[in-house]
Amino acid sequence: MPTLEAIEKALYRHETGRAAVADPIYRELYCMAYETTEHVLFGVLGSEPPADGNLVVRSHKFIPAFVGPEAVAALEARHECEAAPHQWLDCKSALADHPEGPCRLYAWPFGVVMYHLVESRSAPNLAALAIWRRASYRSDLAWAAGDLRMRLRTQDVTAAYVLGAFWVVQPGWPAESAEDSMRILCTPKVLLGREGAATDDAVAHAELVERRLLAAGYSPADVTPFGVAGVSSAYASWSGVVYQPHAGQRALLEQDLVTCELAVQAVWAYCRHINQQAEAGDDPAVPGAYGWRFLRGVRSRLTNPRPQESGQHRLMRNAIVTTSDLPGCLDHAITTLRDVGA
Repeated sequence: MPTLEAIEKALYRHETGRAAVADPIYRELYCMAYETTEHVLFGVLGSEPPADGNLVVRSHKFIPAFVGPEAVAALEARHECEAAPHQWLDCKSALADHPEGPCRLYAWPFGVVMYHLVESRSAPNLAALAIWRRASYRSDLAWAAGDLRMRLRTQDVTAAYVLGAFWVVQPGWPAESAEDSMRILCTPKVLLGREGAATDDAVAHAELVERRLLAAGYSPADVTPFGVAGVSSAYASWSGVVYQPHAGQRALLEQDLVTCELAVQAVWAYCRHINQQAEAGDDPAVPGAYGWRFLRGVRSRLTNPRPQESGQHRLMRNAIVTTSDLPGCLDHAITTLRDVGA
């Protein structure tokens, strides 16, 4: 029976990339460290695909819209919104009735509302998940716009976009293609042709592209990693975020990713509204409490590390904020508001 010191040294070799978890000795040591069996750890460590070969994820969709501070106040009063705890930026939330999964509506006092929809999905390959993602984004945008119009009692509102994040529950790929698969999952549109229906030809084309990318290797420059060796695999891009925990007790929590995206997408939608007004030749009009000084404070909150922030949280925050191009949007919005004295 190896000593605790020997186990810790061996695990350190794996977690720093010096040894693979597929090696039997390291699988055994993990079982000793976590006082469990190889069967329990098998899926968590991700060394092989599940028996049925399917990829299983939880899909998180963030659907924001700028409706204005007055509309937010009316919505909060009408739909019994409650303060949302543990958020980076103060907001309120209420349940929303989406037909496909748990959904909450969040509202920020500077005029942004956002739906957060969670769906569990099982797919035989990355191509099938990419096709579902595209089709569901269209229907979810339409649903969000309809729900907002009902809640706000106006037709003058639309949902801006859908930002997606995948939490990998079971990988549907062998260990040797894991990182390439994660990068594809982070940018699933790379598998698809131009917009169109999910025909048999479209499915076959996506599957062919998937096989080619996995065979050649896929590592685009605009995909930023933020995983930690032996703990997680994680990537962020303009298209979305993907995270797979390997060591459940040390990896980020799913809620960590959700909280980060709620703040980032809320501010992105607000800056988009300001910058669109400027692009149209208008002087942006915002409440005094949410002018350039407010955005300056938000920029500090989203881009500067917190005193008690872990290294994993810092990596996640930096990757998500940077790949969203939020710093540039914030800088432009701050400059515009200062120019007009707002």
